[in-house]
Amino acid sequence: MILPRKKVLFLIPSLNGGGAERFFCLLLRHLDRKRFEPHLALLQARGDYIEDVPSDVMVHDLRASRARYSLWSLIRLVWRLRPYAVLSTLANTNIAVTLVRPALPARTKVLLSEATSPSACIETEEAHPELWKWLYRTFYKRADYVICLSDAVVDEMEKQFNVPREKLLRIYYPVDAEHIQKLAGMGQNPFSGSGPHLVAAGRLCWAKGFDVLLEAMPAVLQHHASARLTILGEGNLRKELTEQARRLGLADVVSFLGFQRNPWSYFRHADLFILSSRFEGLGYVWLEALAVGTPVVATDCSAVIREVGVAGNGIVVVPTEDPAALSSAIVSACFRSNGARNHNELGSFDLARILDEYSMLLGK
Repeated sequence: MILPRKKVLFLIPSLNGGGAERFFCLLLRHLDRKRFEPHLALLQARGDYIEDVPSDVMVHDLRASRARYSLWSLIRLVWRLRPYAVLSTLANTNIAVTLVRPALPARTKVLLSEATSPSACIETEEAHPELWKWLYRTFYKRADYVICLSDAVVDEMEKQFNVPREKLLRIYYPVDAEHIQKLAGMGQNPFSGSGPHLVAAGRLCWAKGFDVLLEAMPAVLQHHASARLTILGEGNLRKELTEQARRLGLADVVSFLGFQRNPWSYFRHADLFILSSRFEGLGYVWLEALAVGTPVVATDCSAVIREVGVAGNGIVVVPTEDPAALSSAIVSACFRSNGARNHNELGSFDLARILDEYSMLLGK
């Protein structure tokens, strides 16, 4: 007897560049089509990764500028599709789907993926932190499960936001190492000059700490005068960061290259990858750098680094918001580098293993 496929509706604001967006595209590509029929709902059907959505996935454009304007469209879509489960990520859409849950078909499962440390994000990036704390405490518990990126976030969701422990799961983001290594090998070396060549990637925002990295660069240049830094990504702080680089005398040292379809080529050919964030849920990019064999200097911004014990295995960890410690680690890592490439074992983030975890969850 052939069982009917279960419809799963993925919900995210857009597919602009980011770890959560790339993760959803990865799940959409690899979810077992014999068991599941994936659909994708976007507040706005746009973004850097829109072309990465598989052709067999129907994209539903809710045509809403904000999550709160999408509520009726979301309700109508769920009633029309009657999915077995809705899997949402990012705070705005997570709150939206739990807010309307009483209006959804009774048997629809609601799963939330928490893409960061909510308390850190609320305190540093939200204009009304007390409101957001109330929203988390009130609505997240309506979900069937909340999927967290680390054990630390599981504890945070339980202790700070009163989500019942039985509803909390820890599932890491997967790394498609084979795919990344293939793309990383395409094309020529994007760097010129003797280097060392340093690369960083992420949204140009306060949380990513690129301002701290720029403050660290003059000390790096004292030891490696030919060092060059390439920063990949877009964001609302591009103008400020460019001005900061100019003010520090780094205009010819630092390149802001914006969004890149194939960042892994930069990762592979760099001498060092730098994660300078103030906080991260996971910090996807450092795992991808390790996957192509590039050593990493990272701030202590993600509990995952400590949980899986990768520190010392291709990665050096320094305190957050400490330009002196960051520059010292960069200098030491550059002196140690001998050009060898050892692809690190990333078993905790194995794609097949994590797909199995999601398949079991979606199939319950």
